[in-house]
Order: sequence, then structure tokens, then C-alpha cells
Amino acid sequence: MNLHEYQAKALLHENGVPVPTGKAAFSVREALSVADELGGDGWVVKAQVHAGGRGKAGGVKVVAGRDELEKAVDSLLGTRLVTHQTTAQGQPVDRILVETPCAIERELYLACLVDRGLERIVFIASAEGGTEIEEVAAATPEKILKAIVDPITGLQAYQCREIAFGLALEGQQIGALVKMMMAIYHLFLARDLSLLEINPLVVTSDGELVALDAKINIDDSALYRQKGIEELRDPTQEDPKEHKAHQFGLNYVALEGNIGCMVNGAGLAMATMDLIQLHGGSPANFLDVGGGTTSDKVAEALKIILSDENVKAILVNIFGGIVRCDLIAEGIVSAVREIQTSIPIVVRLEGTNAAQGRELLEQSGLAITAAGELTDAAQKAVAAATV
Repeated sequence: MNLHEYQAKALLHENGVPVPTGKAAFSVREALSVADELGGDGWVVKAQVHAGGRGKAGGVKVVAGRDELEKAVDSLLGTRLVTHQTTAQGQPVDRILVETPCAIERELYLACLVDRGLERIVFIASAEGGTEIEEVAAATPEKILKAIVDPITGLQAYQCREIAFGLALEGQQIGALVKMMMAIYHLFLARDLSLLEINPLVVTSDGELVALDAKINIDDSALYRQKGIEELRDPTQEDPKEHKAHQFGLNYVALEGNIGCMVNGAGLAMATMDLIQLHGGSPANFLDVGGGTTSDKVAEALKIILSDENVKAILVNIFGGIVRCDLIAEGIVSAVREIQTSIPIVVRLEGTNAAQGRELLEQSGLAITAAGELTDAAQKAVAAATV
């Protein structure tokens, strides 16, 4: 789950990390009210979308006076912002962040993330802030600084100081960075984050360190114990199909192919997608309905797949270990009858009550093709999608 910039900054502020003074607004009137509250005669207006590259795409504007503020906010709200990290349709802008400007002397980069390969939390920093960290890593990898955190001892002050020295910070700035990194580490653990990125982390003309921009990702698997965080979810920034799947406890990721996949178990789902690719097809999604799924969840999963206009065929691959295959078949039949789709569906059932499940499908009178082995099912789905 992703947070908007203003939400991420609120969490940072709560944990003692300096951020610019600002507030979110959902209308021009609210934006003007925020500006009055902040004071001054100049502000920064930032479109709030879950994507980077907003500045280059016109989503960040520096304005002087209420007239410019009004025009800038009006030009952003209700539009869709297209950046290099969005699709061609862009992301909807329904809120903006109004902040006081910051006198920038230097721009740095600081992030905290989970390194799956190292199985550790890692801090990454660079003196090349304000740019894509991937570009810096590719062109000048020596400018990337790292601090690998031991899970037993936690983040150590000397590691923070080493980062500070590498960023050419001096005097009180070193202690400020140590305090900031410690606060970020505490926040990372307490809120089950998977990424916290500050880009840029600026050194102001007064020598202060300020998080000028912030991005936070939360581990979806931990949201059950982060209720306050979960309430910050903005479904308008998510794929509608993925959001609906989340509501029904389904693991769904939209892809760019034309063969819908519904499988129980992440490993089996990956193998199913690989076989589709192997036989010349392209998966339209990853969808794991879970080992203990029900007929109702299967029906909802099928509806989500069919809501994708790119889907030309569907492959259902269920291994009935915990779940019974006849219940899966009931869910498939119920969904197909409700939606009345003409899209070909290939079903492979194995395991508990697989024979009864196949019988239900055959007796349904619907255009559902049964398959034996997984390879046979993949081949039939690819063939159906290319007709």
C-alpha cells in the first residue's frame, strides 16, 4: 500500500523528522484557506498522486500570490497527471499539497528499504538528490552509500555518522542526520514499512536538514495490525480491479496479456503463468484465490478477471487440497451464468472432489472446457485466446 506525499510527511513529522510546513487541500477554496493559514505570499503546489516524476510532468508549481495559487490549483485538480511512472492515462489528481517554500542549498537522497537478497533493512544515501536513484546507481555507482542494519543490534549511530561523512555533512548536520535516520528506522519497524524514500533531502541555506519530498510503502501483509494506516488508502490511485480484489481478500496483480488466470496458491499461479508464456500466450493477471477459498470468492475472482477488456480467454487451475474442487466448480458456474460471458474458459481441477467438480462443469451447459494436465490446459487457453 502506498501513501500520498502529505500523508508520508505527517508520519515523518510525528516521528521528529523535519518537513516543510504544509497541508492538503481538495478544492481551490481549501487551498486558499491553507495559504492564509501558512502565511507569506509564495507557496509550492504539489499534485498528490502515487507516482514519481511529478515535477517534470507539471505536477509541482511554485506560485507567488493568491491569483497564481488559485490558477495553479484549478489547473491540477480534476485532471490526470501523466509521468514516466504512470500509464498513458495517468493518475487522477483529486487533492493537492500546499507548502511553504524552502531555501535549498543542497539536495541529497536518503531511503530505507527491505533488501530481500540480504534479508536485512538497508539505508541508501547519495549526494545526488533530486534525481532518479536508478540513474545515479547506473552511471556513478560509487556515489551510492549503504548502511546494512543488523536485525539483532539494530541501526547503530556510527553507521549514521558514516553516511553523514559520505554526504559531506558537517557540524550539527551530522548529529541531525543521525537523529533523522534513527527516527526513520523506528518508524520503519513500528509501521511495517517496506520503503521510505526522501528525495530530495535538502540542506537549507540555514544548514538545516529537511525532508522536501517523501514516499512511503507499507507491507500489505501487515495492514491487519496497522488499522490507522490502512484508513489512509486512496483507491482512486489503484487499479480498480486490484482494489476490488483486495476487498475480497484476493491476491491480484494486473498484467498486460490477454489470458486471465485464476489459481489457488502463489507458486502454482507462477507456474501456470510460466506455462502460458511457454506455449506462446501472455497472462493478463496474477490471481491467487488462496488455499482455503470459497465458491463466493471464486465467483468474485472470475468477475474481476472478466472486467478486464483485454482478456480473450481464462485459465482456471485449481489444486484441491484444503479447498474442494466441487465448490470451485459451483463458483465458476454461478459467475458465468450471472455475467453471461462468451469468453472461453478452460478449467483444470485436481485434488479433493475433482471428479465431482468436473461433472458439475460438464452438466452446466456452459462453454467451459475441461482440461486434464496443466500443460494441456495452458495449450487450450492459448489456442482459445488466439481464435
